[in-house]
Amino acid sequence: MKKLAATDPETRSPDVVADNVEQLRALFPEAFAEGKIDFEVLKQLLGGAVDERDEKYGLSWHGKRRARQLALTPSTGTLRPCPEESLDWDTTQNLMIEGDNLEVLKLLQKSYAGRVKLIYIDPPYNTGKDFVYPDDFQDSIKNYLELTGQVEGGRKISSNTEASGRFHTDWLNMMYPRLRACRQLLSQDGALFVSCDDSENANLRLALDDVFGPENFIAQFVWRSRQFTDARAVTNVSTDHEYLICYARDSGFSVRGVERDESKFSNPDDDPRGPWMSRSLLGLATRDQRPNLHYDIVEPETGRRFPPNPSTGWRYAPEKMQSLISDGCILFPAKDDGRPREKKFRKDMSSEFIAFRSIVEGTYTADGTQEIRTLFGAEVFSFPKPVEFVRKVVEQVASARDIVMDFFAGSGTTGQAVFAQNTMDGGDRRYVLVQLPEPLDPENRDQKVASDFCDTLGKPRNIAELTKERLRRAAKKIKDENPMFGGDLGFRVFKLASSNIRAWEPDRENLPQTLLDSVEHLKTDRTEADILYELLLKLGLDLCVPIAKRTIAGKEVHAVGGGVLMACLATKIAREEVEPLALGIAQWRQALAPAGDTTCVFRDGAFADDVAKTNLAAILEQHGIATVRSL
Repeated sequence: MKKLAATDPETRSPDVVADNVEQLRALFPEAFAEGKIDFEVLKQLLGGAVDERDEKYGLSWHGKRRARQLALTPSTGTLRPCPEESLDWDTTQNLMIEGDNLEVLKLLQKSYAGRVKLIYIDPPYNTGKDFVYPDDFQDSIKNYLELTGQVEGGRKISSNTEASGRFHTDWLNMMYPRLRACRQLLSQDGALFVSCDDSENANLRLALDDVFGPENFIAQFVWRSRQFTDARAVTNVSTDHEYLICYARDSGFSVRGVERDESKFSNPDDDPRGPWMSRSLLGLATRDQRPNLHYDIVEPETGRRFPPNPSTGWRYAPEKMQSLISDGCILFPAKDDGRPREKKFRKDMSSEFIAFRSIVEGTYTADGTQEIRTLFGAEVFSFPKPVEFVRKVVEQVASARDIVMDFFAGSGTTGQAVFAQNTMDGGDRRYVLVQLPEPLDPENRDQKVASDFCDTLGKPRNIAELTKERLRRAAKKIKDENPMFGGDLGFRVFKLASSNIRAWEPDRENLPQTLLDSVEHLKTDRTEADILYELLLKLGLDLCVPIAKRTIAGKEVHAVGGGVLMACLATKIAREEVEPLALGIAQWRQALAPAGDTTCVFRDGAFADDVAKTNLAAILEQHGIATVRSL
């Protein structure tokens, strides 16, 4: 029975560097010598594909190398379940996770890699106001706990003004590792959408080119976010827009498109071919580019000639155009200065959808603010995205049981948008939201309303509490307005914490006590549920996977995912209890008939002695459970 320690790969998030090295080893074994990569040999094997120029095109900034390394460093943390703060814990498939989003993204790698269809994020805009940098290269979990006031220490909050000399650099160092970490979570047909404004648009595009590859750029949407002119604009220019940048995980991605406007089709002339609409015959090429598209169209009955537009030509070549004229599909104008148009029949339109336009209109920032006022009775968030804006993104990308993620959850708009889309089309999309429990300061004028609202709820003063409250209120609103809707309106709350497995941290001033403390391998302040869900994370199981419980030989045993994982976390297992416990687990596992191998886990300190531990492992192995671990 292998004992899992804090340093074992099974107790950490994936080691991306090690995985990359193994992939290289499989492709180019001759480039390895004594376990290390020989770059000279690797360059020879890759031939001209290696760019050795000193100056290369791309975005570079101070700290980029460290930011890349930060994304590759495994996390040693865990996510602790909080059923008491959740809504419909037993049935929901949605997640609301409190924590530093970089650490959470790393922890989710084993369970959710390649499973997320849509990631939408609205990160902090680089406006010169305060935003949090929770990244610490040495110990990011400790840094996170200090930042959020969970242990004593200073809050690491920076006012990133342009006068600092690192205005763009600081923002990029915050964003880059998160962009790298989230890419691995996307499915092959998935996509990332990022909201931004002019301050970092250019840098963000280059950073995304670096992470996703420029070939996977899909579109830069322009959102008309302001409905009315900004009369206070200092430069007398009203900035009425923001951007929504889309990159695909891999090639072949496309959005759904919007339903065709059927009101444009009619049949005023009772054409037996059915409803039709008229459309332009203008082409897209000059005479130099496509000379065959530049000719006169002649109306057969009158002989009127209609010359081409010099910059566009016609849509079709002369032979195709003559065929359309013969079939009565060309509409000639009543006046000589008009232009012929095509008669396009609905039955000939192959798709019910047309392209989603790159300019997004019809919903504004003010709508998001009003939604918050309606739900909370107060303006507890500044400039939240409107639900309809995010819902349109969800509709364009996610369907069926797809997973939607937002790791800058903020006010929780994305969660409500998923609720709204599911309500509209009966879908059962899931969401994963991540929000830093960033403290709210009642002395800060911009945070006082939100801070006071947390006080009225009797909740800690932090943004994540408001995110959860928004989800609760949005769920109630949807249920009240749609009493027949039976979809998932709940969410499970998890909170980032250090691992349940105690790491070796010797106190050199009191080594005897350190040795005594290390006898118990698991932290004494953690529950069975804490340990169980860390096992799910580290073994790559969904955090909403079904968990069954049964008492065997007087001990509680959990069967996760239909028997893929079986765990008995009892604190004491006597010698005489070993055989009935092992046989009971084996029988339950046989009844469950899991699709794959089963991993069985116990507390290492629970066994009366090594003999009891060895016997239990042997009995389980005899009954087909070969992977047995202790914590």
